[in-house]
Amino acid sequence: MRGISLLVVLVALLSWGIGNVAYAQGGTQFGVPLTEENVRIPARNGNYTIAARILRPEGPGPYGAMVLNHGTPVSAEERRQESPDFLLDSAAIFARRGYAVVMPLRRGFGATGGEFAEDAGSCRNPDYPRGEAAAAEDVMAAYEYARTLPYVDGSRMILAGQSAGGVASIFAAGARAPQGLVAVLAFAAGRGGNPFRNPGVPCAVEPLARVFDELGKAVKVPVLFHYAENDLFFNAATSRLWFERFSAGGAKAEYVLQPAFGRDGHYIFSDDSGAKLWLPAVERFLARHQVPFERMELPDKLAKPMLAGQ
Repeated sequence: MRGISLLVVLVALLSWGIGNVAYAQGGTQFGVPLTEENVRIPARNGNYTIAARILRPEGPGPYGAMVLNHGTPVSAEERRQESPDFLLDSAAIFARRGYAVVMPLRRGFGATGGEFAEDAGSCRNPDYPRGEAAAAEDVMAAYEYARTLPYVDGSRMILAGQSAGGVASIFAAGARAPQGLVAVLAFAAGRGGNPFRNPGVPCAVEPLARVFDELGKAVKVPVLFHYAENDLFFNAATSRLWFERFSAGGAKAEYVLQPAFGRDGHYIFSDDSGAKLWLPAVERFLARHQVPFERMELPDKLAKPMLAGQ
């Protein structure tokens, strides 16, 4: 037992030392090796930089790329603690299907720091267009950076996000019409939710619906709206309303409402046990729109167990 324990420790240290991360999908099997890198991305105006993490398959590519955008926690302290770590398990699933996943931290979050640029103001009279434009500026800085990477196929780009990051992704797709964009994946997308104050009932539903009215006329790629029944930020009636207002503008969009997940379905995407529900929905959606999303396989000579007897 002691010898095996020592071997496990040595393997872990070696993996850390070379900067590669072996992520297990579902905790049962390993896929292609992934590599992870922290970068600083300059904003378009050159006045600030954005902290980001990239998770991608090893090798020269070319791979598609996804810009995966975090949500907006309720408190300022939680915003300061925001990290790509919270979406890393989900990002690994996309990386193992041939995507370089860029996870930027927008202004006012985590290692990027600075002003909370996307603050829309009071729920009584929020300026969502201004706030989303600020968020989209940071999203697009990461997007344009990703397209310059030597291992990225700039014609196969996806915008994705959790909660407020989903709204920011849709807004960027509509306001900026990014070159090479093929799809948007919005998980539990919305603004104004506070599960502690009003579980499931966000403030300023209609002001955000008016933003979706305009985005539905502007977004030209397919969009997936994905939610769970027991989302304590945005109840099903509200999320469906936002989807319907978006779709009424002529956009190609699909709405998926999963069964209740855990204590709060808002986290179905970021919780590592939620993939069994959201991943099949994403696979079907991307297949319908001819977006490549096949799981990469290890070459036979590399597909060996780590320890004898496994």
